[in-house]
Amino acid sequence: MTHFTPKTDKALWIKILLGMALGVGLGLVLSPSAGAFVNEDTALILGEWIALPGIIFLGLLKMVVIPLVICSIIIGVTDSGSMEFLKSMGVKLIPYFVITSFIAITIGVTLAQSINPAQYIDNSFIEEVTTATDAPYEIFDQLTIPQRIENMLPTNFTEASLEKNMLQIVIFAFFVGIIMLNLPKKTTKPFADLCEFGQSATMKVIEWAMILAPYAVFGLICNITIQIGIDTLTGVGAYMGSVILGLLSMMVVYLLIVSIISKRNIFEFLRGIRNAQILAFSTSSSAATMPFTLKAAEENLKIDEKISRFTIPLGATINMDGTALYQAAAALFLCSLFGVDLNGVETFLLMITIVGASIGTPATPGVGIIVLATILAGIGVPPEGIGIILGVDRILDMCRTTLNVTGDLVATTVMERFHK
Repeated sequence: MTHFTPKTDKALWIKILLGMALGVGLGLVLSPSAGAFVNEDTALILGEWIALPGIIFLGLLKMVVIPLVICSIIIGVTDSGSMEFLKSMGVKLIPYFVITSFIAITIGVTLAQSINPAQYIDNSFIEEVTTATDAPYEIFDQLTIPQRIENMLPTNFTEASLEKNMLQIVIFAFFVGIIMLNLPKKTTKPFADLCEFGQSATMKVIEWAMILAPYAVFGLICNITIQIGIDTLTGVGAYMGSVILGLLSMMVVYLLIVSIISKRNIFEFLRGIRNAQILAFSTSSSAATMPFTLKAAEENLKIDEKISRFTIPLGATINMDGTALYQAAAALFLCSLFGVDLNGVETFLLMITIVGASIGTPATPGVGIIVLATILAGIGVPPEGIGIILGVDRILDMCRTTLNVTGDLVATTVMERFHK
């Protein structure tokens, strides 16, 4: 079966990087904290207008992401040809995701404890931020493990779509694909053709959206920079540095996996995935980046479609190593800041909790901070603590999403190696 993939400008990554640089520069010029030439209200209004191409860009991606995920998974499952292939992939893939998540969390915990960025935070900055914070998030319901398992089942597909519950949507699509494998091809062909059309149509919309990508990145980055300003960056600079160092360390782990386990040249691998990485960074959404993750896997890395279309949609839902690392580092940072002492057992339980919380986290911007709020509530950190890291969360969200997408592509190379 032939699959449509979006066409992209070969120089797109250069244009996006240029858009990022120009966006940061203009944002700093317009930022009220940097003594802008316009007042704060005017700067914020200008930021919204500058970000408009980015809002349209993200809107187009969000519009097609659910049909894309459903069609891609169903086609991937049916193209696999047998239940034996799916079982073999699942037995290897799920343990791989769990192991890499634990490695990421261990890196986050180690760096947070060794660097202890809380010691560099001024008390006056803490008071200023926490006072200004007025519950900018919602706390997830505290569910037991059986309740969480029940919550994974797509009992109401319409509700799952409205709530963007990607885990339920992925499970639903897998069920449909498995059902199609167990029915005669004559019966399933009309629906398979419909899925083929759905995938091609959504890819075409994404191809059109990519025309806006450099302007979108420029506008979004500019607007973020206007809002957070210099003061927020310098106030939590040590915290940001420790998280970014952790993400870079996990990237090194990924490259070692690519070289040692997948037996691939790491420089060719990085060249093949750079467009997907840059788009992940600019959109903060591994779901929105999925078409280009698939394109990178199949066209650049030459991964078999059967493997990529099973691994990547599943990975975009449950393989959140960057998010898990960030949550571990942020939780220990805020614990240290507010004097919440965790012993070895409590730290290990926190790591287990983060692994569970990261699985099924919606692959959309800003959700990581909400999940983190739930974790913090369970270990005694004041909810106002979120306000200290909220200002720089979008920047870290962009970084951790880049790692999440990289992790999905690394997983495809490992699964291909196992199935040779």
